[in-house]
Amino acid sequence: MTTISGATSTGQDVARRLLSDGYVIVSGMMSDGDVAAARADLGRVLDMTPTGRNAFEGFATQRVYALFAKTRTFDQAAIHPLLLEVLDEVLGHYQLSAPVGIRIGPGEQAQMLHRDDAIYPLPEPHPPVVVNTMWPLDEFTGENGATRFIPGSHRWAPGRGPAAADRLETAAMSPGSASRPRLGVILEYAAAWLRPQENHCLAVPRSVVRQLPERLQELLGYNIYPPFVGYVDGAHPRKVLRASE
Repeated sequence: MTTISGATSTGQDVARRLLSDGYVIVSGMMSDGDVAAARADLGRVLDMTPTGRNAFEGFATQRVYALFAKTRTFDQAAIHPLLLEVLDEVLGHYQLSAPVGIRIGPGEQAQMLHRDDAIYPLPEPHPPVVVNTMWPLDEFTGENGATRFIPGSHRWAPGRGPAAADRLETAAMSPGSASRPRLGVILEYAAAWLRPQENHCLAVPRSVVRQLPERLQELLGYNIYPPFVGYVDGAHPRKVLRASE
């Protein structure tokens, strides 16, 4: 499985691979120091986080929802220039949908293969409406729950599902050190005209959002889909952030 360098690739390069193969692994998106800081701060949050409530969440898996209400360590990752270039190419207008920290514990059962855009009742085929990014904070291996996928499945005909003959790949990735259990963060983006999975305007306190970079504020819902979808009292939602409580 080929990895390309984030330092030497353009958004068009990454988007081309993503649209062709359905996936791409890009190295160098976070420094070793940022990885260590994110792992440590998420560890603090995970100390207060229960394991999953059902088989899909994972009974041995912890999930940090409302991520941007609980840690600042992914603020810059969410608006990384290369990532935004890719999203510009693939989605056009977009927003954060489901940012989640995930720590998979030993013995967890693998999730069934699924597409995250399947939650939207859209007729198939349709243009891309969801782009998922996974940020590994531990070594991702087949044994500890690295993401499984079928290359090219994004081009399947409507109604087509996985078959025994399909080639299943594992996205083995490394931040530079191995450990168990497996900790990573998903930053999922969706087209701006769709409802995001998480309601960020309620999940992240407005007092916190005011301290964030403006582009991240927009990605958390304080923006419009042209010409005016998402307005507040007839005005751009960023004006809500400027107003006093």
